[in-house]
Amino acid sequence: MGEELRRRRLGASGPEVSAVGIGTNNFGRRLDERGANSVVDAALDQGVNLFDTADIYGGGDSERFLGAALRGRRDRALIATKFGMLKAGLEPSDRRGSREYIRRAITGSLERLQVDHIDLYQMHEPDPNTPIEETLGALHELVQEGKVRWLGVSNFAGWQLVDAQWTARTLGQTELTASQDEYSLLNRDIEQEVLPAIEHLGLGLLPYFPLASGLLTGKYRRGQPAPAGTRLAGGAHAARLADQAQFDIVERLEEFASERGVTLLQVAIGSLLGRSAVASVIAGAMNQDQVAANVAASSWVASEEDWAELDRITQMAQPE
Repeated sequence: MGEELRRRRLGASGPEVSAVGIGTNNFGRRLDERGANSVVDAALDQGVNLFDTADIYGGGDSERFLGAALRGRRDRALIATKFGMLKAGLEPSDRRGSREYIRRAITGSLERLQVDHIDLYQMHEPDPNTPIEETLGALHELVQEGKVRWLGVSNFAGWQLVDAQWTARTLGQTELTASQDEYSLLNRDIEQEVLPAIEHLGLGLLPYFPLASGLLTGKYRRGQPAPAGTRLAGGAHAARLADQAQFDIVERLEEFASERGVTLLQVAIGSLLGRSAVASVIAGAMNQDQVAANVAASSWVASEEDWAELDRITQMAQPE
C-alpha cells in the first residue's frame, strides 16, 4: 500500500471512515462471489474500512457476498446497508418505513451478511406512506437492541432531512448520522437544498456515483462507442454518450487536471473530498486495479481556489 488512506469523521458523532469507501451494487450483478471477494481483499489491503451495500443489490447477493468476504475479519470493516427501496413484489403503496417492514428487513440483512449488527443502517429512499415518527421509532429500537450502531438516510430532500432529524431530537430518539446522495462534478443537484441541510444538521455526506457511471474516469471519449464491458456499453445509454455538453465539461476537467499534474479520476474524487461535509466517497470497483486507483485518487483534495475554477467549468453548459 502506498500513502496511507486517510480517515474522516462521519458526521458530528459517527465513526472514523476511510476517505474512499467501496460501493457494492455490482456484487451479485456484474461480479460473482469470487470477483466480489477479490475487490474486498484489495480494499482492506488498501486501508478501506467502509463497505456500502443494500438489501436490494443483486437480489440480496451483494449482502451475501460481502458477508462471506468479510468472514473472519469483521473487525476491520464498517458495514453500511440500506432498506426500503421499492423492489419487485412490492407496490408503491406498501409501507416500507413501517416498524413491521423494518423488523423484517434488518433480520434479512443480518442473516445475509452473517453478522450480529449493522454499523450504519440507512433508509434507501423516503416512504410517503409511513409517518417519519414510526420509522425513526423502529430504528431507535434497533440501536437500543444493539442490532444497529448508527442511522442514516439516502435520497431524502433537504426538508425531509430536517424534518427527520428534528423529529428524532424532539422525541429523544437516536438522531441521524449520515446522508447518502448522488453527487459528482456532472451532477451537483444536491448543492441547492440537500447539501446545505446536511451541513446545518452536522451530518456526514456519503456521495454515490462520484464518477458519473465512469464518465469522469476518462474511459469514454466524445464520438466513440463505449468500451466493451463498461457500465455504459449497453444501447440504453446511447443518448447519454451523445450528450455533447457533457463531454464539453469532461474535456475541460481533463485540462484542469493536466494543469495541476493530476488525473481526471483524482479531480472527480478529490473535488468531493474538498467539501467539508463529505466523510467518504462511495465508489464502485470491478477489480483490484480499480480499487487501487480510487484509493490513490484521494491523495489530491480540491482547495477553495480549485473549486472556484471547478464551478466555472461545470456550470458553463448549464441553462441560464
